[in-house]
Order: sequence, then C-alpha cells, then structure tokens
Amino acid sequence: MIVDRLDRPPTGLEQRTGWEVKPEGACRGSVCVPLARPFDLRDLARRLGMELVHDERHGLWALGPESGGRALHSAELPDIVLPDRYGEDFALRSLRGTKVFMIAWASW
Repeated sequence: MIVDRLDRPPTGLEQRTGWEVKPEGACRGSVCVPLARPFDLRDLARRLGMELVHDERHGLWALGPESGGRALHSAELPDIVLPDRYGEDFALRSLRGTKVFMIAWASW
C-alpha cells in the first residue's frame, strides 16, 4: 500500500493487511504486537516483517506484505480443496482428527 505519512496508521491498513492499530499495539484477531509511541510506520513495518520502501522524489512510501515470520498466527488450517490424482476434488477437512503429512512443491 502507498502512504504519504509515517506518523499515523495508513488508511485501509486493516482492510488490506488484517492488522488494526489499537492502544495495545497492532492487532489481528487475538494477536497483538506492541508498537512504539508515538506511532511510527517504520516501527510497525519492522515489527510485523513488512518491507517499507521510500520514494524520496515523490515523498511516498510503499508498505509491502508480511514476509517470513518467526511464528504462526494460528495452528488452524484453512478449508482447502485440492484435486486428487484422478482430478477429483478432495477436501482436506475430510481428514480432520487424523494425522496428516503434507508435502508442497513448486517448480520455480
């Protein structure tokens, strides 16, 4: 997201990232990360693992999405449906209650 100020939370932060700035810090659901006071977007970016790039010529900053991370935000698997080896839909929720070993692979 493009921002023009570092001293206040960007408009649309929660809508675009899921993080909301509250008195206790940046919060998403029940997870809150404390922030420096007064608010500084550089601090938010650093604490949430987001890139913040400055375009000095235009006086703008670009706040990128979270990357990496050291902890899971939850251990809850989203509802995923993938094709099986015959091309039929297979819902992972059908395995609920059993141990699952999942391997992911990408060609790049």
